[in-house]
Amino acid sequence: MNVATVAQMRHLDHTAIQRYGISGTILMENAGEAVYYFIKQKLGSVQGLDFVVLCGSGHNGGDGLVVARKLRSMQARVQLVCVGNPQKFDATVRPFYEMTQKIGLPVLLALEDEVLPQVAALLDDADVIIDALFGTGLSREVGGRYAQIIGMMNDAASPVFSIDIPSGVAGDTGQILGVAVQADATITFGLPKPGNLIYPGAAYGGELAVTHISFPPELYEQASLHLALTPLAPMPQRRADAHKGSVGKVMFVAGARQYLGAPYLAAMAFLRAGGGLSYLATPEQVASFVATRGPELVLMPQQATSAGTLAVDNVDALLAAAANMQMVSLGSGISLHPETQDLARALVAALPVPLLVDGDGLSAMVGHLPLLQARTAPTVLTPHAGELARLLGRSVRDIQQDRVAAAQEAAAQTGALVVLKGPHTLVATPDGHVTFNLSGNAGMATAGSGDVLTGIIAGMFAAQHYDFERAVQMGVFMHGLAGDLAANELGESGLVASDILAHVPAAIQYYRQHQPEIAATYYGRLTVL
Repeated sequence: MNVATVAQMRHLDHTAIQRYGISGTILMENAGEAVYYFIKQKLGSVQGLDFVVLCGSGHNGGDGLVVARKLRSMQARVQLVCVGNPQKFDATVRPFYEMTQKIGLPVLLALEDEVLPQVAALLDDADVIIDALFGTGLSREVGGRYAQIIGMMNDAASPVFSIDIPSGVAGDTGQILGVAVQADATITFGLPKPGNLIYPGAAYGGELAVTHISFPPELYEQASLHLALTPLAPMPQRRADAHKGSVGKVMFVAGARQYLGAPYLAAMAFLRAGGGLSYLATPEQVASFVATRGPELVLMPQQATSAGTLAVDNVDALLAAAANMQMVSLGSGISLHPETQDLARALVAALPVPLLVDGDGLSAMVGHLPLLQARTAPTVLTPHAGELARLLGRSVRDIQQDRVAAAQEAAAQTGALVVLKGPHTLVATPDGHVTFNLSGNAGMATAGSGDVLTGIIAGMFAAQHYDFERAVQMGVFMHGLAGDLAANELGESGLVASDILAHVPAAIQYYRQHQPEIAATYYGRLTVL
């Protein structure tokens, strides 16, 4: 499923109206009908329940008016609260307001602070609250009585259903514009918006449902829609005649004296993801330690600096070994030692095979992005927000303010795929396409989790034989799925990277068994109406 920016969604609306003759009135009626249907589906019956519908003066408020009328027709008790002035309703919205008045729906005009106590009383007595204050186009901080009313909604004990996006969440970035509605469910129209999927906004939406409100299917498939949910492709079964050479050879350049876990987690995750031969190039003393934990790994002890990190003199041997590999992973726990950073840059410049750069390998690229741009083999970078900020010479705050734009910028500047890690990890391509991953949980915010991710991505490419871009996307998803299985068994609190690692085979098996359902429901994280 594609994802639409606010501007793209407006264009889709305009195209539906101008090219296909689907009027704004029909679209608004369909939107309200979809919200009503979802609410009825969730509640079972609306008859006799007290609903408070809070409307702004824009089209989001118009959708709320349709919902109010539908609820009243099914014998719900409905109270309208117009926080926006009805005199500002445009030609599309105004007829729906007039309908509510003709059928006798009570309305409270909440245009002055003096009526706020009445609003609070209505919300306290409501069985259900409908948030139709602002749509996805909100671009300024919420203040005044709007902010106070949102606070009242959040303090109320009743469930809240938000229309299109929780009021106060920025549609394109997921940022909170001062204050936002904490919804129990959100029904969005046409396609999901970035703000429905990116944190912190995603945490305010509750359950997410998408309704297409009668747009022709070709509108949702336009090439100009450059954002999408992770495409979840079937995973082939392992061939009965498979051998270790046929399911992947990957080399991990990783580890230092003070970082013993990272190389093990990365190299072992490749095997857990189906890999056949996992080669670990690491300082000699690290190899001795890892040998006691991972006898399945092929160890390649390397010369070390006096600090116990990989020495630059290893470069020729590593390049020779890489020529026989399907992929190389560089950076997990290699340290920031200057000589080791020089080694990392030399490898990035000369490695002829697909490459994943993570952790300390990313630090080696700060100020040296042309090395990445010059690569001819596929490359993927897997930074968290702090690492991406250093790569781009920006603040972490800047990155978090617009994660999609930051990932796109990094991919364009490096010519690499960019995996911006975090809740709902993003995968950006150099041509500006971005996918949103919906698997994973907060328990995965733990040391070593990213190292496990590197090994899984390598497994999706070298062992499961996806093309490089799809392997990266699937690796991100499978990493989250393994984390979810681990959390289901152990709980999120106290989850460690080795728990995620241990659940990788089960995640692959689960995915193979349930791929059609997972793809249809986007892993149970999204309802399509």
